[in-house]
Amino acid sequence: MMRDTMRTWIPAVLAAAVLAGCSSPSGGGTDADPGAVKNGDSAPAKAAESAPAKKGGSLGAAGTACELPVTFDVAADWKPQAVDVEPGSDLAALGQQGSATMVCEIDAKPAGNIGYLRVWQGEGPSTAPRAALEDFVAGDENATRASYKETEAGSVPAVEVTYTVEAELLDERKTERAFAVATPKGPVVVHLGGLDSTEHKEMLPAYELAKSTLKVD
Repeated sequence: MMRDTMRTWIPAVLAAAVLAGCSSPSGGGTDADPGAVKNGDSAPAKAAESAPAKKGGSLGAAGTACELPVTFDVAADWKPQAVDVEPGSDLAALGQQGSATMVCEIDAKPAGNIGYLRVWQGEGPSTAPRAALEDFVAGDENATRASYKETEAGSVPAVEVTYTVEAELLDERKTERAFAVATPKGPVVVHLGGLDSTEHKEMLPAYELAKSTLKVD
């Protein structure tokens, strides 16, 4: 009962906070955010596999909700929107993690989950994916148990990290993950959080769809 109640009001409270600091065509939102890594900690357990996500459209090209240095498919019913972080606002830090800036978020609530797939733009076209990802994770001081691995996003070389953070309002730890790729406009980080580890696991097919279909423009 307590967890169900928290699921109802936490996203509304935190979404209101982001709206105060980030402007976008239709507003913003946040789930419990990621954090910094303590290298050497053990990796979190792998999530059970789920059925592949159904494609709902593509994102990143000119004319889509978020114009990005990459393109990828978005799961059905997930709602993407561009994020414009307002420098100097009281809550601008919510749109900045390490040296990366949030540029797009894809809301899972229309599909029945509490969480977001977020796209962050890093700095420096010569920045390697591993360096960009380590910098991103280090931007949150609550992350532990980080495990990095080399992988591919579509056919593009990528680095992926899985880690846990403290979901303070739920008094439990939760799993988060992200992958990074290099682009001519600088590294791009795609991150999946969630209200808790259950929500995260249920949203993994959408994350995997984005990763498997990613292309660099």
